[in-house]
Amino acid sequence: MLDNDTSRLSRLVAILTQLQSRRMVTSTELAGRFNVSVRTIYRDIRTLESAGVPIVTEEGKGYSLVDGYRLPPVMFSEEEANALITAEKLVLLNKDSLLQNYAGAVTKIKAVLRGNLKDQTDLLSRRVAFEETSSLKSSSNFLSSVQIALTHFNVIQLTYQSSAKDEMTTRLVEPFAVINRLGENWYLIAWCRTRQDFRLFRFDRVIRLEITGDTFKPHKISLEEFLENYRSKF
Repeated sequence: MLDNDTSRLSRLVAILTQLQSRRMVTSTELAGRFNVSVRTIYRDIRTLESAGVPIVTEEGKGYSLVDGYRLPPVMFSEEEANALITAEKLVLLNKDSLLQNYAGAVTKIKAVLRGNLKDQTDLLSRRVAFEETSSLKSSSNFLSSVQIALTHFNVIQLTYQSSAKDEMTTRLVEPFAVINRLGENWYLIAWCRTRQDFRLFRFDRVIRLEITGDTFKPHKISLEEFLENYRSKF
């Protein structure tokens, strides 16, 4: 098989992986990811359709797989498996509610690895560690709940302890993003309906968190734009 044929086959498989892992993906995104023209992506999509892959094209939005269609399990390269093991160590370091969910996901991933690759990842798991540089032991039971609220655009009601006066306030906030300072705290970036502005909330100062049935419209600003414009305020 010629090199360009091999390259195209690899790209077609990668496009299938992208379609399975995301609800919608655009031709521009795919072209940028694989460093080809949009026209090439159009041809690739037609090739996949001709092979029987049920791809839905939404004008002006992008491509998706027909709901319910699933591809066979994806095989991981050694480098990809190693990256997942390393990420697992970071999750363990933070000791938050994400730990159990991530551990379950990694276990499922390990189940599809080849036998020799399982041995190699087990070895790597015993040889990778992140040392905490802070005496603060980060722990939170709220991260998973916040992630659900963030992706479903649910308003959160927080009972929050202020650091300045040690007083508690109750606020309705629209979750925007979560950030972490390695080995320290998780922070929730949210639009505070009381302050009518974005605020930063430390997870270890959250006394109570409740996901309400109220929803909000997604904020148009990206996380990168937020950090560029608001970093000095926090």
